[in-house]
Amino acid sequence: MIDRDRYVVSVTPDIALDFGYTYAGGLGVLEGDKLYAAGSLGLNYITLSLFYRHGYVEWDFDESGNPRPRPQEQPEDFLKNLKIEDKFTVSVRGESVEVEALTYRYGTAKAVFFNAVSPQWMVKAVDRIYIEEADERTYKYIFFSKAVAEFVRRSSSIEDIAYVDLQEAYTAILPLQLKIPGRYRLVIHTAGIWGHPTFPRGVLEREFNYKFIEKEVLLTEIGLAASQQAFAVSAKHYDVLRRIFPHFNDKLAFVTNGVNVERWMNPRIKSLFESQRMRLSQLEELKSKLVYDLERFLQNYKKDIVLDGKFVVVWVRRITEYKRPWMVARLAKELKDLPIVFVIGGKAHPQDPAGIEYMRTFRRMHVEMPNVVFVHDYDVAKAKILLSSGHLLLFTPFSGLEACGTSYMKSSINGTPSLASRDGGALELIVDGVNGWLFGEDIREPLDLGSKETQEINEREYAELRERLLKIYNIFRNEPETFYDVSLSAIRSFVPRVSMVRVLREYYPDLIKLPLV
Repeated sequence: MIDRDRYVVSVTPDIALDFGYTYAGGLGVLEGDKLYAAGSLGLNYITLSLFYRHGYVEWDFDESGNPRPRPQEQPEDFLKNLKIEDKFTVSVRGESVEVEALTYRYGTAKAVFFNAVSPQWMVKAVDRIYIEEADERTYKYIFFSKAVAEFVRRSSSIEDIAYVDLQEAYTAILPLQLKIPGRYRLVIHTAGIWGHPTFPRGVLEREFNYKFIEKEVLLTEIGLAASQQAFAVSAKHYDVLRRIFPHFNDKLAFVTNGVNVERWMNPRIKSLFESQRMRLSQLEELKSKLVYDLERFLQNYKKDIVLDGKFVVVWVRRITEYKRPWMVARLAKELKDLPIVFVIGGKAHPQDPAGIEYMRTFRRMHVEMPNVVFVHDYDVAKAKILLSSGHLLLFTPFSGLEACGTSYMKSSINGTPSLASRDGGALELIVDGVNGWLFGEDIREPLDLGSKETQEINEREYAELRERLLKIYNIFRNEPETFYDVSLSAIRSFVPRVSMVRVLREYYPDLIKLPLV
């Protein structure tokens, strides 16, 4: 039963639909999964975001293998699916900013993208996702909050809003201008300090007429103070946040992230699973076919790649230091004489020097090493292929820095179990040796990634990762029934527990009264 008289508003900096470049990473994909699941369920769900004319980033490589970033052009099929729902103006920096509200609908859900039409300085500030000059960032999100507030006032009956969920700290200034007591909730999606930005006190005073005490105002603090409740996105993340914000412990709870199974489960695996006739032999045969399909896909990047008889290990995610991309690079070099192929996919932020250097390394390995394929233009469509087709996923963030993660969820519902560090939601979902494998320590105190202690932890954990990977490889080669038993257990245990229906039901128990599926 769905309450159709009230609706949910989710405010997010990015959202990943199945077309268009309106996302940069995990938060956007998660929000897209929520929208599609809510629209299918019949939940009245509105996602509010920004329209980025040139998306996030595409990467090319010059003749020397150096990464070269460029903007993304929004595809025609995405633009054709957007309809102008409203036009209005808001005041930012003392100037009138023209706004178009562009809407995409899916079932009972819709995404609204706010397009800055003029003046040109604001158009430039919101041109791309998370890519702007330092002095543009504050006004970009002030514009976003003012556009959201005006749109809600003009298009909605505030009495019918059940919840306004603020996704991440950049949305947390909305309550400064749109007063809806008791409806706001803050969802924190990051465990690291980068998830808690600040805005200058003077700017907030000029824009909203509030006089804060601190010179630099922590946005998360505003969101926590203004919200009736706040959520972490896994049990471990909840524990970490309680140590960072002990003065808000009475508001904190957690809902572990999930995925839209309809969106991420390969249709052939889904059909076999839902028939309730899936057996080890059938899964092994189907996975072999998917590996063949993966081989053909990867030949678009490396013409001579052959996966037949190989153990396919996948590492795909945003390329940044705390996710430890160096681990897969080192494994590929040290295990190059074994029949193991490492498929690496992901992008670095163009202002992340370490991430760009890893892209350069991966590109060089792709060119020089027959056991490495680098998918440098990783996106939702390619993720669906890579996460469903390999034999094993590596999930390697430094413990304590990944709020939840969902790549291991997407791979596991497709019979690709994970070898994961003890972080995020993996601790709740992976039973070591049963439906996947774990390595490393369960760290919950903040550590400097450049410290000697961290380096020592990294070396210990890499040694364990390498040892466990070789054991899993030997099981795959010598005891295939044991390996595919883990794969089958991954599907059977993950599908009900990571379903986005479960996530939505936990967030909105008074609006969705359905059995867990």
